[in-house]
Amino acid sequence: MKTYKIRKAEEIDAATIIDLLKEVASWLRNNDINQWGFLLEGGEDGEITEAVINGDTYVACHDDEIIATVTLYSQKSEWDQHVWGTEDDPEALYLHRLAVRPQYMKNGIGKEILNWVDENLKNTIRLDCVAHNPKLCAYYERNGYSLIGTTADGHSKFQKLHEEGSTNESNDITVTK
Repeated sequence: MKTYKIRKAEEIDAATIIDLLKEVASWLRNNDINQWGFLLEGGEDGEITEAVINGDTYVACHDDEIIATVTLYSQKSEWDQHVWGTEDDPEALYLHRLAVRPQYMKNGIGKEILNWVDENLKNTIRLDCVAHNPKLCAYYERNGYSLIGTTADGHSKFQKLHEEGSTNESNDITVTK
């Protein structure tokens, strides 16, 4: 049985989150999945750190180890504007960089994080992923996200509408599996 806690990331966590994301990017490359290569060169280190400082990033911790992360923007990033357009939707959160350390993959942690987001936040959740990764697209569909379109440059757009009555006032939860 594994227990882990989901909490808001703290500024001190930024370097660990960047290392985790680079570890996942390397795992993707080593498994011939053409995604997140720009992270290996530090392509988003500044944005990742800023998201942590701004309180947009969450981590899942087992004991004292950060084993997974996700970022949820309440304001569209430049990338989100490219994918979703410039019109604002104050009810939407934009999910980015959901990642689980490779040694913890296949334990349902990503699914639990998505469930936590759904149960704890009163928002429509939007995300995009590369359309040429059918396993990833199917993963989001299995977790209740609806494919609502594909961009001209090959990014699938997924959305999950908030269901009334699913809220939790705490930002932290403990999951026991």
